[in-house]
Amino acid sequence: MNKEMLQEKLVENMAAFVGLVSMKLPKDVEDKLHELSEKETSPLAKTIYETMKKNQDLAWEMKRPSCQDTGVLQFFCEVGENFPLRANLEELLKEATYKATMETPLRHNSVETFQEYNTGKNVGNGTPTVFVKMVPDSNKAKIYTYMAGGGCSLPGAGVTLMPGEGYEAVVKFILDRMTSYGLNACPPLLVGVGIGTSIETAAMNSKLALMREVGSHNEDERARDLEERLAEGINKIGIGPQGFGGENSVMGVNIVNTARHPSVLSVALNVGCWSHRRGLIELDEEMNYKILSHEGIEL
Repeated sequence: MNKEMLQEKLVENMAAFVGLVSMKLPKDVEDKLHELSEKETSPLAKTIYETMKKNQDLAWEMKRPSCQDTGVLQFFCEVGENFPLRANLEELLKEATYKATMETPLRHNSVETFQEYNTGKNVGNGTPTVFVKMVPDSNKAKIYTYMAGGGCSLPGAGVTLMPGEGYEAVVKFILDRMTSYGLNACPPLLVGVGIGTSIETAAMNSKLALMREVGSHNEDERARDLEERLAEGINKIGIGPQGFGGENSVMGVNIVNTARHPSVLSVALNVGCWSHRRGLIELDEEMNYKILSHEGIEL
């Protein structure tokens, strides 16, 4: 297969996958929502969970996006050094985004800043955002596809703490944001916390935390303990599904951390709404695909 054919196949597969992500939640999110629904004791909250389930069932049955806000597309890519399309992957993912926008269809969400016009393509200056990490001795590409909606982006924030504030300040920052903005993001939420040496590394870590599966844990024992304590604390606020009160406000808290300067502790927060539209697909050197986030589904 020549390069042109490979490019066409990648665009076709990724456009179809973007459409799938807009209509069908990944299995880990579906399972967690079912678990929270079973645990819920509030009649109103149980009704909301039932409505969420019906919404997802109808979206898949009718092959339409499950939420009218299909977000700004973000791709987090782990690309093998021998993957044949690594050089122009960003360009091809933009093409796939436009194709999915027209065919799925997706809402037009790319507005050029300052010029204030909608491109009508979901493609603009820096959108979709494509982040690439190179993987040695590999001919495959793993692509995390994420729809960052307006509501779930509202709580997003970051801060570099003063020396000596410590991890107590991390907790205060997270709880302050959740009590102020959490109900605007369509809970129950997946909370992504990033910690690093500067604000941009913390922010990226917080987005990578949203790519982790619901129910997974940080490998560090202390970070895992903080994940559990934060989840418990946010649940006690009582926001509940869609902000109407209930037993649980989060699907979980995921922390991704990297090393830091001795005098600096930066923390950032990003959240995914209950309709956490995230998918993972793997492409080989012939652009054959394997869907890793959804079970029993072909494009």
